[in-house]
Amino acid sequence: MLKPKNSLFMLISLLLTAGLITGISGLTLLKLGVISPENFSIFSTGSSFSDLELTTVADLDEVENIPEGLFNYGGSTSWIPIQTAVNPIIEVVFPRFILRYTKPVNGKPGSGTGIKMLLNNQLSFSLSSRSLKAEEYQQGKNQGLTLKEIPVAIDAIAIAVHPELNLSGLTISQLKQIYRGKIINWSQVGGPDLPITPYSRSALDSGTVEFFGENVLENEAFSDKVIRVATTTEGLQKLSQNRGGIYYASAPEIIPQCTIKALSIGRNLGEWISPYQEPFIPLSQCPTQRNQVNKAAFRSGDYPITRRLFVIVKRNNSIDAKAGIAYANLLLTQEGQNLINRAGFVSLR
Repeated sequence: MLKPKNSLFMLISLLLTAGLITGISGLTLLKLGVISPENFSIFSTGSSFSDLELTTVADLDEVENIPEGLFNYGGSTSWIPIQTAVNPIIEVVFPRFILRYTKPVNGKPGSGTGIKMLLNNQLSFSLSSRSLKAEEYQQGKNQGLTLKEIPVAIDAIAIAVHPELNLSGLTISQLKQIYRGKIINWSQVGGPDLPITPYSRSALDSGTVEFFGENVLENEAFSDKVIRVATTTEGLQKLSQNRGGIYYASAPEIIPQCTIKALSIGRNLGEWISPYQEPFIPLSQCPTQRNQVNKAAFRSGDYPITRRLFVIVKRNNSIDAKAGIAYANLLLTQEGQNLINRAGFVSLR
């Protein structure tokens, strides 16, 4: 456990003030000795506790059985906002629990490649934006392993277009027909007379693409007119330069952007649910002010395309398995869930 240090208190105070780290509880800082009892009220935000899938506690530093050492993890790029928000805090609270994101030697990082790396013993645990597949369970079983998926957050898929596209929204059916190549002009869905250019990452790497294919396309094939991009960054760059473009990705990657906008989505025509938290902030005010995700609609399921995010672990007594369970337990604390909320996702409790 870390020792009380005035310099560490000052550093964390500055980082919190600057907004570079958020969500760390006053109780954690107090127990670490980073702050004194008289300064506790500056940081305390309060918390409540309820059990979920694993045994959890309220604050990060109350989690037990945190192994020591360097642990490789990998997988879904949709997790980047969570990693950015949570991992630096974990490093402060448990400096001997060292986490290193590991990319595949070949191919792009993603849910599928992360699970493959876990099965190939390249990772201690993996992060996924989709559930495990039957064949992945079976591959593990063939190797004498049982994989377990631990849900830790709710995410949504946002549909991004050029900011000048004048369109109220899309139904799930219309979205499917666009990516199936059946709808090829925006005028077919109430927009301008403008050809549609659909963009997508590759399903070989991305859990988001696999989820989209299964749940929006209903396991039907993508059109050969879909233009493949390597990353969401590349997809958004192309979208900002193409008035007829369309792309999809994890909502926290889309909603705060300044150069594109996200469409409202409905199960039926006119039943539009916005992925934005109200009030909508005009893009002209970005980046001074940025939009936030519609957590209420994501949590309730009113927004049609939502999913859970998982930590994938091996069910054995290895130190790698303990590392994965420890990471999930940290995320499932009230403090961890607060950090997940602040990263733009929706907590499970």
